[in-house]
Amino acid sequence: MTRIEPVFLFDLDGTLVDSVYQHVLAWKEALDAEGVPLSVWRIHRKVGMSGGLFANMLLRETGLAADAERLERLRRRHAESYRAHIGQVRPLPGAQELLATLTANRIPWAIATSGRMETAGANLQALGVDPAQVPVVTRDMVKYAKPDPDLFLAAAERLNAPIETAVVVGDAIWDMLAARRCRALGVGLLSGGYGQEELERGGAARVYEDPADLLRHLDEVGGRR
Repeated sequence: MTRIEPVFLFDLDGTLVDSVYQHVLAWKEALDAEGVPLSVWRIHRKVGMSGGLFANMLLRETGLAADAERLERLRRRHAESYRAHIGQVRPLPGAQELLATLTANRIPWAIATSGRMETAGANLQALGVDPAQVPVVTRDMVKYAKPDPDLFLAAAERLNAPIETAVVVGDAIWDMLAARRCRALGVGLLSGGYGQEELERGGAARVYEDPADLLRHLDEVGGRR
């Protein structure tokens, strides 16, 4: 019997870099600038999906019109605000060691993020990942982002691997929903602020604290050290 070798597809914010709350603050500042009153906790619940869908849902909750001009202003203001917080962003514990271990063991991996390169680029730099050397799929490269599966499908294609062999690692329910829709194995991390039960309801087969915890249990999801 031929053994199926896994590939790993990683979300970025809250999964490999500690940046979720910087994104939350940046969205809060962008919404405040538009005169959209929204509690911070409501913003956090939507981080991880595509920026366009994110803004649509937020505006729908407030009853304000989600016209294209306003959505573009929100996206631009969020990016500007996020760049002001980028100095606070660091790799999550074990993230660089996890990626190095996969590389050393010749286990293919890629990054698939709902962020556009204008914000993802600085995160990749903080992580020490060069998009010229590692497959990276951003929101700019696909028609739809999470919870649609396009990002993960594109990342698997970049690795020349069937999506059914992929282990999708993410911190948000949107990652798990996207993984389920494309028949990949979803693995959740608590490092983005979602709880274990939420991630499991979204489709996570296993849940770990952060990349360091996943590294300690890599064999549980098919990674051989």
